[in-house]
Amino acid sequence: MTWYEENNISIENSIGIDEVGRGPLAGPVVAAAVWISDALAFELERGKLVVRDSKKMTAKQRARVVEWADDQHYDFFRYSIGHATVEEIDELNILNAALLAMKRAYESLGIQKEYVIVDGNKTPKIDAKSVIPIVGGDNKVLSISLASIIAKEYRDSLMKKLALEYPYYGWSRNVGYGSKEHIEAILKFGITPYHRKTFAPIKDMSFS
Repeated sequence: MTWYEENNISIENSIGIDEVGRGPLAGPVVAAAVWISDALAFELERGKLVVRDSKKMTAKQRARVVEWADDQHYDFFRYSIGHATVEEIDELNILNAALLAMKRAYESLGIQKEYVIVDGNKTPKIDAKSVIPIVGGDNKVLSISLASIIAKEYRDSLMKKLALEYPYYGWSRNVGYGSKEHIEAILKFGITPYHRKTFAPIKDMSFS
């Protein structure tokens, strides 16, 4: 609770937002918005559930958090997902697409609080009294950490489902990132409708 206390912000009067998937060569960028009540936040901190930046957690730890989140009562915890498509990424650029995904996640949450706290140094255009960017927020702010975990698990699951349709690219393992396996498959089989055409090295390749 240190960050909230230092900034005199009530957990219950704020919403945290984070996104994942800026770097991959394929798939959408996904954001999550999270609201958590004071009571549940204190209960969560006393428990054994690991909650921090999703990149510093194992897949098993992240899955446990999502399972926990899905078990919570609507009056105490809510989250929503927003995404921007590959077409939107190529049209708007990845930063603007990520901000669009954040905006959609926030609007899907269906509630308003005084503070919206966003990971990073840019904020989406949303209707809130105070929108606060926090660099490294996924390690400092509980609701942002939860949003980071939920968004990553959602996106990873989506890419693993797409891997069943497009099995050559290793998406079940690299979730769209530019691994050696993925790039070699692009060179051999070409790109799919889920590849980002404005991202290197795809934008520099020619396909017959």
